[in-house]
Amino acid sequence: MDFFNTLTLILDSTIRLSVPLLLACLAGLYSERAGVFDIGLEGKMLAGAFAGAAGAAVLGSAWLGLLCGILVSVGLALVHGFASITHRGNQIVSGVAINFIAAGSTIILGQAWFQQGGRTPALGAGQRFEAIELPGAAALRDVPVVGQIYSELLSGHSLIAYLAFAMVPFTWWVLYRTRFGLRLRAVGENPAAVDTAGVSVTWLRYRAVICTGILTGIAGCYLSMVQNAGFVKDMTAGKGFIALAALIFAKWKPVNAMFACLLFGFLDALSIRLQGTPIMGVRVPVQLMQALPYILTVILLAGFIGKAIPPRAGGVPYVKER
Repeated sequence: MDFFNTLTLILDSTIRLSVPLLLACLAGLYSERAGVFDIGLEGKMLAGAFAGAAGAAVLGSAWLGLLCGILVSVGLALVHGFASITHRGNQIVSGVAINFIAAGSTIILGQAWFQQGGRTPALGAGQRFEAIELPGAAALRDVPVVGQIYSELLSGHSLIAYLAFAMVPFTWWVLYRTRFGLRLRAVGENPAAVDTAGVSVTWLRYRAVICTGILTGIAGCYLSMVQNAGFVKDMTAGKGFIALAALIFAKWKPVNAMFACLLFGFLDALSIRLQGTPIMGVRVPVQLMQALPYILTVILLAGFIGKAIPPRAGGVPYVKER
C-alpha cells in the first residue's frame, strides 16, 4: 500500500506538472500545423505568467489576471505573425527575439512596478485559481484504491488543469472535423492550393498564431497563478522548449501530444521525488536529478520516435503568385 500511495502522489504531480506543457504543446500545434514554426512559446508563456500575476495583484481578480496574461501573449504572437507572415521574415529569428524580449522585459517591468527584484507581490485568495474538489471526493478519500484515485488524481486540480485536458479532444475536433481545421492543415501542407481555392493564407495563419497566443497565455498564468502564488524570474524554466520537443515527439497530433506531455511531466515528477533519495545505496547529486527530464527528453527524441515529418510548408513564408 505504501508503494501505491507513493505512485499516486507521483501521478498527481505528473498531472500538475504536465498542464503547462500540454497547453504550450497544443499552442504550438495550431501554429505549426498552419506552417508557422514558433520557437517563441517559451517567451509567450513567460510574458503571460508575468502579466497574469501582475494583473491579478493589481486588479484583485484571478479572472482579470488571466485576461491580462492572454492579451499580452496574443500581442506577442501577433508580433511574431507580423514579422514572419506579413513581412515573410525568418520564423526562427522572430521566435528567438520574442524569447529575449520576454526574459528581459518581465524582470525590468517587475522591478519598476513592484520593487521586489523582478517578482510580483504574493497572490492571495481571489487572486489565483484554487483547487476544485469534485463531488464526493471527501467521502471517498478513505476507500482503498478507487477512492484514492478519485480524490487524489481526479479531484483537487484547478480549473485551468481541467481546461487543458479538455482542450485535447476539442483540438482534435477542430483540426479533423471542422472546415477551419481542414483549411489550417492544408495551409501548412500546400498554401498555394488553399490560395487557389479563394481562401486567404495570411488570415488563416494569423488565426493560428492567435490560437497559439491564447493557449500560451493560459499556460503562463497556470505557472504564476496556480503552481505559484506570483511571478518569479525565468519561472518557465525551459518548459516552452520541452513543449516543442513533445510536439515533435507526438508528430503534431493532439492526442499523442497529451501522452507526450504526461510522459515528460512524469519524468519531472519522478526527478523531484527522487531528489536526495539514495539509489542502490548511492546518493545521486541533486543537480543530476534536476537534469534528468531534459536528458531523457533528448534520448527519447534521438532514438524512440522514428522519423517525424513536419508540415511540408512549415517555416516557409508564402509568396502569392501573380
